Amino acid sequence: MTDAFDTDVLGAPYTQQTLDLGTDSEGEVVATLVHLAATVPTGRAVLHVHGFADYFFHTEYAEWWAARGYDFYAVDLRKYGRSLREHQTPNYVEDLTEYYEDLDAAWAVITADHTSVLATAHSTGGLTLPLWLHERQPPELAGVLLNSPWLDMQGAAWLRSLPGRAALDQIGVRQPRRVIPRTVSGYYTRSLHRDHDGEFDFNLEWKPMQSWPVYAGWLRAVRQGHSKIHRGLDIAAPTLVLSSSRTAYPSEMGEDVHTSDVVLDVRQIRRWASSLGPHVTSIGIEGARHDVVLSLPDVRAQVYAEIDRWLAAYVEDD
Repeated sequence: MTDAFDTDVLGAPYTQQTLDLGTDSEGEVVATLVHLAATVPTGRAVLHVHGFADYFFHTEYAEWWAARGYDFYAVDLRKYGRSLREHQTPNYVEDLTEYYEDLDAAWAVITADHTSVLATAHSTGGLTLPLWLHERQPPELAGVLLNSPWLDMQGAAWLRSLPGRAALDQIGVRQPRRVIPRTVSGYYTRSLHRDHDGEFDFNLEWKPMQSWPVYAGWLRAVRQGHSKIHRGLDIAAPTLVLSSSRTAYPSEMGEDVHTSDVVLDVRQIRRWASSLGPHVTSIGIEGARHDVVLSLPDVRAQVYAEIDRWLAAYVEDD
């Protein structure tokens, strides 16, 4: 069951619709579908899925699609952004398939009026969305665009070893709410927000400077998702994977923060991109940030040029 579209927090002409998903162990669960109508409708649509400790605020991205004739939709998944409720643990699930309900509901709204839908996602969304597409095989899918998808565990090699995975699994099952210690510099969010070193305006309560805690149960779910990716998916639609050309691990604010992926290892993205399906194009963008559409202006122009070429070559062939 869904509510009618109301004006979104981004203001008109953006609207939002609450998707009622019932309850889980913490109580009421909802997702939120944000919409921007195409400037000149073509019958096509886009569904976008955000990453971890994130939500949809990417107005330039939405408006680029709308100007191209796509009705643009973005979903704030359960316990993220617009969908986060006071009784909930932010961003927390114990199985990525819990998000399938959110995506099913969003897809149903969109495909009630569209028979051609392009699916896009960023970071952790770029892990969840391909798993859902592989499982559901929606006939309306025209193409897939993944922006720095999280396809493997970065960091120490032991985390990717069989003993490491087994240890994470055990902790995730026995102590799912155990916080996994990590250090977050805050440089990445600082590089984006207009009140700090960036140009974008977003809600720091929904996308906090220090991210959100990582719990063992959630990390176990992510590692299970990675394992499915590594075994290979069967997404038949043309797929574009965009990432920065390099990863950096800065110890202070500086150029590297603005011109590199400081969140994920881009070598892993390139390694596993071909596991998504038989028709994958993978491109590294020089100077791009982790969220490539939030890169510096000249780099963003290159990002959109690459998307434009891919669409013309593989998706918009009619």
